Amino acid sequence: MDITLWIIAGLLAVAFLASGAMKLAQPKQKLATFGLGWVEDFGAGTVKAIGTLEVLAAVGLILPAALDIAPVLVPLAAVGLALLMVGAIITHLGRHEAKVIAPPVTLLALAVLIAWGRFGPESLGG
Repeated sequence: MDITLWIIAGLLAVAFLASGAMKLAQPKQKLATFGLGWVEDFGAGTVKAIGTLEVLAAVGLILPAALDIAPVLVPLAAVGLALLMVGAIITHLGRHEAKVIAPPVTLLALAVLIAWGRFGPESLGG
């Protein structure tokens, strides 16, 4: 189970690092043209904040455990990502974009799995 959690955490970290970096590097208007219509509902600062949280969580999924420095941050980062995905789902549903709910639901499930595994049976703090 430990290897599975590492693989899932690595995949989540890559996905959120890329997603967050894109939100940080591109202006809001350009993100909207990439198909991220939800950015129209938020200010540029909020979009940048979401990107920052995604990058920090991506780092938090890997580095604390890899460096064995405060490994409790791994499940906390996963909880943070789960909360971000709940917000994404609510935003998409509010915009009547039910067709694009599958990716955030999948990412939510994977983040919850990491949080459960690292807080519970495969805790890194042991």
